[in-house]
Amino acid sequence: MKALSPRRVPLPWEHEKSRDEDAQAGQRIGAIMRDASYLQADCDTTFLREDITRGVRLQLDYLKAEQVLRAHGIDRTIVVFGSTRLREPTTARSELESARGKALACPGDAVLGRALRIAEHRAELSRYYDIGRQLGRLVGKAGDPGLAVLTGGGPGGMEAANRGAFDAGAKSVGLNISLPREQYPNPYLTPGLCMSFHYFAMRKLHFMKRAVALVALPGGFGTLDELFCALTLIQTRKTAAIPVVLIGQAYWRKVFDADFLAESGGIDEEDRELFWYAESAQEAWDGILAWHRRNGAALFAQAGPKENRS
Repeated sequence: MKALSPRRVPLPWEHEKSRDEDAQAGQRIGAIMRDASYLQADCDTTFLREDITRGVRLQLDYLKAEQVLRAHGIDRTIVVFGSTRLREPTTARSELESARGKALACPGDAVLGRALRIAEHRAELSRYYDIGRQLGRLVGKAGDPGLAVLTGGGPGGMEAANRGAFDAGAKSVGLNISLPREQYPNPYLTPGLCMSFHYFAMRKLHFMKRAVALVALPGGFGTLDELFCALTLIQTRKTAAIPVVLIGQAYWRKVFDADFLAESGGIDEEDRELFWYAESAQEAWDGILAWHRRNGAALFAQAGPKENRS
């Protein structure tokens, strides 16, 4: 079939009604075309934000990230969660010195005393930033282009893991979420692999969809939310089992007591086997590799680089 050539005679709707026929026609047509109802649906942002179009927005929230990850060939992820408040060791030490100086200058000040205690805890926990960074580096050094570190894209523990992959020259992914106050992605994500979600539900879906392991650094509500969501999906067999590693046994045993949950009947004995603890990045990585060998699961692509995997 030949390509159509431009029309020699314009179609009737290609020009507005003549003013000779109706002097008010132009004004009326302008009012019609300026109204929001005349906007195409995909260009009408007000319409797209209405409650009735929520299903479409959910679909778009899912589809864009799916398209991006597919385009980059990312089909397996090591998901790392951790507190946004986790500090780099040098930053934590600097904040501790500042808090200590202020508390010494005003002894008995309850607010400054509490700030000092928090700074002390953050300094102690800052070693986990380095562990997260080391883990990201180990994943990056595995050399599998289809396997990537995936985090929530924010600072703290998430930044640490992305930074480790960055150190290794590997891709890493960040799934940001739109919040009432402006946020920034951490600077160690791969350009083109940081996405911003509107819906937590779609973000959670993408956290789990390609996950071949989940690692939780010390964290707060957000980390607990993602961790318990993953454990519930595995517990109920809604998703396939994956290794779940909690970094820092002393921290996590204080945050939640799985032994108490089992003894009180809140979970079954076998549910305590859904995760384990590790104290270093290498221990976590070795455990993940061993889990996949033991279960015959595909951590790495069948073909491709295999150095630095153990």
